[in-house]
Amino acid sequence: MPYWKKAFSKRTSVYYPQAIVQGDPVETKDLAEELAFVSTVSKSDVNAVLGDIARVMNTFMANGKSVHIDGLGYFRYVLDTKGVENLEDFDFEKQVKAVRVQFTPEREKNSSGAYTRALVDTKKLEWIELNPNTEDKDPAQGGGTTPGTGEEGGEDLFG
Repeated sequence: MPYWKKAFSKRTSVYYPQAIVQGDPVETKDLAEELAFVSTVSKSDVNAVLGDIARVMNTFMANGKSVHIDGLGYFRYVLDTKGVENLEDFDFEKQVKAVRVQFTPEREKNSSGAYTRALVDTKKLEWIELNPNTEDKDPAQGGGTTPGTGEEGGEDLFG
């Protein structure tokens, strides 16, 4: 069951629901164990493949490709940049602040013709509300209270 809490954005002065991660993340070894259980390959074989996936994906993306994993989604490089007003001032090296990996979940067409994200089956999700002071335990977000608003900038919006 996923968790959420009420959060306040100082920038927009509105309350919104924020998804919260609880507990420790599921690690590669746990994924390997579960994949081995539901398939015909051993845990060590799954670990070997998962251990190399980042390097292989990086190689393809460094060559200008996106990576598509069936049933999961797409990975690609995106740039966090600063713009300039005049074309004469354009300088790629100075304007690129960061290179990030963007993940876009696989999408599927449902029976009504609308697209849904493969990793998001809203009919099977039962959200549980947590106290607004609950910390987000997602180590990808710093492991503490996270702004996680989906808004650009990512600054601390809670105070």
